[in-house]
Amino acid sequence: MEKINVPNLNYDIKKVTLQEISIAMNKTERHTIERIPWPVFSYKPQVSFSIAYADNAILLKYFVQEKAIRALCQADNSPVHQDSCVEFFIAFDNDDGYYNLEFNCTGACLFGFGKSKAGRQLIDGQLVSKIRRMCVIESFRDGKKNLFDWELTLVIPLEVFAHHTIIQLKDRYCKVNFFKCGDKLPEPHFLAWENVKAAAPDFHLPEFFGSMHFI
Repeated sequence: MEKINVPNLNYDIKKVTLQEISIAMNKTERHTIERIPWPVFSYKPQVSFSIAYADNAILLKYFVQEKAIRALCQADNSPVHQDSCVEFFIAFDNDDGYYNLEFNCTGACLFGFGKSKAGRQLIDGQLVSKIRRMCVIESFRDGKKNLFDWELTLVIPLEVFAHHTIIQLKDRYCKVNFFKCGDKLPEPHFLAWENVKAAAPDFHLPEFFGSMHFI
């Protein structure tokens, strides 16, 4: 099982800009999202992330390079998994319920909670709007191929985890997984940080989550 030790950057997030956080996350350890649980979807974009925390927020940054991008969803709690999408699933302590935070490359977020894929409850849009986001998208030519680089920096305040009362993160253990997908891209793909064992693409399987420790 994969494990991440999450460092504390000791920021007061009300006093630092997203740009400053993004630069700091560039210097934090990166973890790759490279497993292909369903080989029939063989396309493999380059994806990694860095994660840290402050006293009252999780700090997360994704780094993606892929052949094509799609960003039709602009509103929160819309089906962003159809776009160029990165996802963060987290279960606090030993809880059965877990949160799924899904973001397309422009930062639109779908945010849910539940114990399984069925019957998930969407987090209220006013809370979702408190997640700070900064996206950077660039295109370039590599030989005969056009490629896209995009980065997404996120500041996720603890208050948005509406089904828990989380005062602090230090010394807390969580179960997590991180994903990259694009259901309606020219080459649909489903990548995972911790491997998932299922017959068909399904990220909502907490029995395959890895572990994370806020140190």
